[in-house]
Amino acid sequence: MRPVLLSVDDDPGVGRAIARDLRRRYGGTHRIMRAGSGPEGLDVLERLVLRGERVAVLLADHRMPGMTGVDFLERSLDVVPQARRVLLTAYADTDAAIRAINDADLDRYLLKPWDPPEERLYPVLDELLAQWAVENRSVTAGLSVVGHQWSARTQEVREFLTRNGVPHRFLEVRGPEARRLLGISGLGADTDVLPVAFLPDGSVLPACSPRTLAQRVGLSTTAGSPFYDVVVVGGGPAGLGASVYAASEGLRTLLVERSATGGQAGQSSRIENYLGFPQGVSGAELAERARHQAVRFGVEILTTVECTGVEVRGEGRTLRFGDGSSVSCHAVVLATGVSYAALPVPDLEEFVGRGVHQGAAAHEAVNCTGQTVHVVGGANSAGQAALHLARYAERVVMLVRGDSLRRGMSEYLVERIETSARIEVRTCTEIEGAGGGEHLEWLRVRDSRTGTAETVQAPWLFVLIGAAPRTDWLDDAFARDAKGFLLTGPELLDDAGRPPATWAPPRAPHLLESSVPGVFVAGDARAASIKRVASAVGEGAMAVSLVHRYLGDL
Repeated sequence: MRPVLLSVDDDPGVGRAIARDLRRRYGGTHRIMRAGSGPEGLDVLERLVLRGERVAVLLADHRMPGMTGVDFLERSLDVVPQARRVLLTAYADTDAAIRAINDADLDRYLLKPWDPPEERLYPVLDELLAQWAVENRSVTAGLSVVGHQWSARTQEVREFLTRNGVPHRFLEVRGPEARRLLGISGLGADTDVLPVAFLPDGSVLPACSPRTLAQRVGLSTTAGSPFYDVVVVGGGPAGLGASVYAASEGLRTLLVERSATGGQAGQSSRIENYLGFPQGVSGAELAERARHQAVRFGVEILTTVECTGVEVRGEGRTLRFGDGSSVSCHAVVLATGVSYAALPVPDLEEFVGRGVHQGAAAHEAVNCTGQTVHVVGGANSAGQAALHLARYAERVVMLVRGDSLRRGMSEYLVERIETSARIEVRTCTEIEGAGGGEHLEWLRVRDSRTGTAETVQAPWLFVLIGAAPRTDWLDDAFARDAKGFLLTGPELLDDAGRPPATWAPPRAPHLLESSVPGVFVAGDARAASIKRVASAVGEGAMAVSLVHRYLGDL
């Protein structure tokens, strides 16, 4: 069934012209529909949803009587939250359009008239449709996963497939279609085999894991060569940046990622302060673009591969993997990033994957439709998650330990949260207990100002606090700060400007070089790094220039 493009304009002549231009470009791949008013447009959307049709893009005229284009696009969030939203406006209303993008969570505005559409209409819609397609992949590709919604193992598999862009559909084990597939396969009602993957070739994978699925869906899990110029560990913005620059400059490059490219940033619903994306970009889309770019330059990417150590062997460096294999290289770039810290509440541990989530992957939001969601954290990542979840959930409650969001969050996010009718912010609030049965059901929260505690209903909890560096797999040869972040360059020198006693080369460490020569660090895992996507990409590129300098010294 073709996705729908719906335009709403009260001027019949303009409405026909919009539909004509849309049909010329997209008529073969999308259903082109139009409505003459905001209320009519909402009626059309409700009928489409009832028929199970998907809406990709909405275009609405700004100045419509009764219900303006902004009002229509805001109300459409409740009906089709995944659709891209475009406001059509005249030049005189551009200031209002820009405010609407910031205040009403719109994606773009377009000036009328847009003659020629090849320059002023189609490029914008092409980009929006590409974004929508990444986040709304077809679920009819033949891969089905049967599992329990409140199972950590099932959630791990679903997140792995989603973040790696593998089309699939999820079937709750208690549903009729899931029972039918399990019965046909002979597995019956045995919950010990969950999650079960049913592949397009007819094969069945009981108790599947991300690694077994990766091997079956075409993702590389073993290196194609024993030796590379550079091995990059970690597929977040820093690792992808390093890989793209290394491969584009002729270095044979291997990127090793334990889960999915994009890292922590890849789970963000929208990154709005990254240069070159004035309307923001989802973490998934940014990761997808960077991955394609890396592959185009010849980067070899391994997934579901756990690194267990780095060894120095003469002028070479060897990476050891969890399956016992290894690869060697001239230089290593560590871009392992960070993980969200866990809340120090023992009761929460048993509900991880069953209502409690570290981080807030964008695809989780649809599961929260019509429910109450709690978000812990007061920094940008928590604010972005709350705004995205509010598009689906009936109510989002932010639990913030500090006395103000402004202590750790960008002002543009604070303003949008304060004006959202669906988001409640509770400052000076901490979680001290949790409970439930099959999944998380309640939290006990305490107001640190008054000492008052209360129990609240909470089926969903997303934790976005702190940052724990992923450096525990490295041995003691790697110098770290008190929190485990890797020291590099000048930070390795003592007060007299001398490197560590274990430092062998007759030179000082390069700027991003770790205490192990030839091993560089980029991004959030590096001590004193700036925790931003742009700076991580920049450090990845800088690390490659330093690799060239290092290789020139050999």
